[in-house]
Amino acid sequence: MPGWQIALFMMIAYLVIALIVGVLAGRGRDGGSLDEFAVAGGKLSLFVMWFLMGGAVFSAFSFLGAPGWAFSKGAPALYIITYTAFAILPWYIIGPKIGKIGKKHRLYTVAAFLKGRFNSPVLAVIVGLIALFASIQYLATQMSGMAIIFNIMTEGRIPFWLGALVSYGIVVIYVATGGLRAAAWSDVFQGLLMIIVSWVVGLAIVYQLHGGTANMFVDIVQDQPEFLQIGKEGSTMGTMAYTTTILVSVIGFLMWPHLFSKSYASNSKTIKKTVLAYPVFALFLVPLLLVGFAAIGVVDSGQLESTDQVLPYLITTVMNLPGWLYGLVGAGALAAAMSTADAITHSASLEVTDGVIKNIWKNLSDKKTLLIMRIGVFVIGALAYYITVFGGQGLIALLLGAYGSIVQFAPGVYSALYWRRATARGAISGLVIGTIVNYYYQLVASSTPFEIHAGILGLIANTVVMVTVSYLTKPQEKEDVNRYVDVA
Repeated sequence: MPGWQIALFMMIAYLVIALIVGVLAGRGRDGGSLDEFAVAGGKLSLFVMWFLMGGAVFSAFSFLGAPGWAFSKGAPALYIITYTAFAILPWYIIGPKIGKIGKKHRLYTVAAFLKGRFNSPVLAVIVGLIALFASIQYLATQMSGMAIIFNIMTEGRIPFWLGALVSYGIVVIYVATGGLRAAAWSDVFQGLLMIIVSWVVGLAIVYQLHGGTANMFVDIVQDQPEFLQIGKEGSTMGTMAYTTTILVSVIGFLMWPHLFSKSYASNSKTIKKTVLAYPVFALFLVPLLLVGFAAIGVVDSGQLESTDQVLPYLITTVMNLPGWLYGLVGAGALAAAMSTADAITHSASLEVTDGVIKNIWKNLSDKKTLLIMRIGVFVIGALAYYITVFGGQGLIALLLGAYGSIVQFAPGVYSALYWRRATARGAISGLVIGTIVNYYYQLVASSTPFEIHAGILGLIANTVVMVTVSYLTKPQEKEDVNRYVDVA
């Protein structure tokens, strides 16, 4: 049997198992409960939370974008390791506090959290819309990854549009039926597969092509030493661009609705233990970055439609590997993409419903709210699919672009928790200005001053405007402030 047929069979088998795990996870619970659908009743264990947080972060960019950046940009790809080491640390402090506020006031989303603190439906609507656009951008990276894997592993026999449709269709089904618990238990299965595949395949590629990591880096240094440097002549990224890329990722990490909302899904002790255990999960990125470095001097970039394809291209074209290994890599990459796609789809539906729908059509019952959330999963999936099929950016570019808008939530969230003088008008003004600045430099301007990431420029403008307007406007009611700031 040809290798591509074996790979196709294994990937389809993986999708069937993922669907079964996701659907069964939601059974035996109160499936008609809004609390169960949104935050799994707030009772996820450390084991499940570890995989949920890890799977929600490490996605298609891990198996495709990370090797692609290492192959095309060299040392700057290490920003991924740097930010994952630090980004989750603030959750140790703010996670338990957000969780206590959420349980007390029955909150599920960023939009509802900020609305409760600033008593502003307008702010909730803006947050809901920004979360929708950023989530669709993030989802596009996952669907692109799924489509690339199907296309290359089957030697072009599964077209881009069909690969994205089939794999993401599975995600939509189990998220719409089982909510967060379905996504969580699917991520356990997918996370285990990701870790095993990345280490086995990653190290196998390095040793088969170069005989080891030491030989590989010696070869790179001899041929193009600037490739392993940052900010030096001939390197692919300057120090300011590299630093602000890390900064926007670190600050924006916990602002993603699919990560922020996990504060509501467990207790304080589990959140703190997850923060301590989380870096172990991040180690699976190391062999994937090594794969990108291993391809240097072996693969001609002109042979690729996109550098995101370098890992599957090595597997299927450059190396003499059996078909079952094709399928294993394909399943691992699909697991990475789907474990993030399910969490984002779920949270995006919650944010739009909580932030936009419930502030336009007020006094919705829990039953109607739950129905709208389920329908939202399909609608958001369709929008993301459209962007995926007709868009053209690389996975890392899409991801960093999405981070630029989502990081604008940070001033509002941190001031809601710790700054008594923050006001609704200040939060709204800062958020709007920061988002406009970010999108201007992303979509209109050809470059940014001093190579600073567009999201950081927006964040600076956001913070300055929010602080200024807050001091110029009437202070928030003490009752609204105290119920957030004074939570132990």
